[in-house]
Amino acid sequence: MDKETYLTFVLEQELYAVNVKYVLEVLEQQQITRVPKTPEHILGIINFRGEIFPVINTRIRFNMEGNIELVKNYIIVYDLGQGENHFSIAATADGVKDVIEISQDEIRPVPEMGISYDTRFIEGTIRYDEKFILLINPEKVFTLSATELIEQSELIKP
Repeated sequence: MDKETYLTFVLEQELYAVNVKYVLEVLEQQQITRVPKTPEHILGIINFRGEIFPVINTRIRFNMEGNIELVKNYIIVYDLGQGENHFSIAATADGVKDVIEISQDEIRPVPEMGISYDTRFIEGTIRYDEKFILLINPEKVFTLSATELIEQSELIKP
């Protein structure tokens, strides 16, 4: 069975993974510039390779406690969508762990848990090294707010 490669990261001591096909870069200690009147889950903007990207607070996007020390954050830069719907976005993580390979038969469906984050964002779960990892779909996580982000980026253009 073919395996796909995933980047694992941490939010509130829980492990998540995203397919590396969506990941452009992982940044540390990045300066985030706040933009007035943005939604709560948009922390601001960063300059990445000469381009401006909005930064999403993934904790808030997942309905988690949002007041974290940004100094310790990692920022994952995602490349999402295709064709005319193509866009890039940056999002925070509390930590970045490993790059792992997962075969499709290892992925289990997300059980109904009644927890505070939206399971539409989760593609499935796997058990890895005696821990559960939630596999996220960044296109679903961040596309839901893409309209807000495009409007905000229009505000910051010179």
